[in-house]
Amino acid sequence: MTRSPGAARRHAALRAPEATRSNALPAGAWWLWALGLATAASRTTNPLLLGLLVGVAGYVVAARRTDAPWARSYGAFIKLGLFVVAVRLVFSVFLGSPVPGTHTLFALPEVPLPDWAQGVRIGGRVTAEQLVFALYDGAKLATLLICVGAANSLADPARLLKSLPGALYEVGVAVVVAMTFAPNMVADVARLRAARRLRGRPAGGIGAVLQIGLPVLEGALERSVAVAASMDARGYGRTARVPPAVRRITHVLTLGGLLGVCAGTYGLLAAQGAVHGLPLLLAGLAAAMAGLGLGGRRSVRSRYRPDRWGVRAWLVAASGVAVAAAMFWAGAAAPDALHPGVVPLTAPVLPLWPAAAVLIGLLPAVVAPLPVSPSDSKEYP
Repeated sequence: MTRSPGAARRHAALRAPEATRSNALPAGAWWLWALGLATAASRTTNPLLLGLLVGVAGYVVAARRTDAPWARSYGAFIKLGLFVVAVRLVFSVFLGSPVPGTHTLFALPEVPLPDWAQGVRIGGRVTAEQLVFALYDGAKLATLLICVGAANSLADPARLLKSLPGALYEVGVAVVVAMTFAPNMVADVARLRAARRLRGRPAGGIGAVLQIGLPVLEGALERSVAVAASMDARGYGRTARVPPAVRRITHVLTLGGLLGVCAGTYGLLAAQGAVHGLPLLLAGLAAAMAGLGLGGRRSVRSRYRPDRWGVRAWLVAASGVAVAAAMFWAGAAAPDALHPGVVPLTAPVLPLWPAAAVLIGLLPAVVAPLPVSPSDSKEYP
């Protein structure tokens, strides 16, 4: 059955186009999406919801990740998350937990401590309840790291620098240089391991890590320093003179606004301060934006091909914000579903509508431009 010309045009309009330099999503859209997923992960300890968030982030990364060196760091963040879970379990076993439990798994020799260390123990009885609590807590932190890793794999750090306000320009240059260190290190590890395999040497194990560790750190640091030097050669960091009064007002507004944002965010994350958190957050954002607007007068840089926020970029950012908002709502409406009990031990249940809200985070895999494969002959214009 053949389609009509009108239906074919509508289908082509709905299908995501191939990514080019002109239609590539701004880095800020990917970061807003990832931070929305991370915020949702911070509101729950349900391992089923956390696993669903990891699955959503992984699917989007697999569907829209490019072949750039900085896009290969997602696997390293997954390993880091698993390491965090393992460390949290080890700490719970050897240092104990405040969670009481009745299902004793085993007992370790307990080290006697002085009176001033009351409340702290080393060794002793290990219960199933404390291990499950540690597993839930470590899984939440691992999910946060994996969501940040998804943003690192999808957002180009250099494009993120163009979206920063002028007041944060010098800080942004330092952040971009720091953000390029980890992806460069991951790329150097893959390159050196491939070279060792070609030479018939083992690519895994502690011995191989010790041999390639120093060259990897040195190469990643040299690349980051080269990025900083190239930025300095192009005039990055030059500022214009502004009156001292404007500079002081800028510092007060920016610092006060950022403190308000931090306090408001803490109030939203904490159950006791949720009522006062939103007004404080909004006031802090308003003050910080006013300070950033005044501070932008110091920047004399020009922007070449500034990132444009089209419909697809707003959809990607809104999907992450929607997931976070839905999880906040679920935390107020059904907190028991987001935080399964460990005393007594109960099997976690997947709440349906919070899980459906998490699936909104899959929207970037549909609307974001398709990455160009290396075999494609098309080049970015």
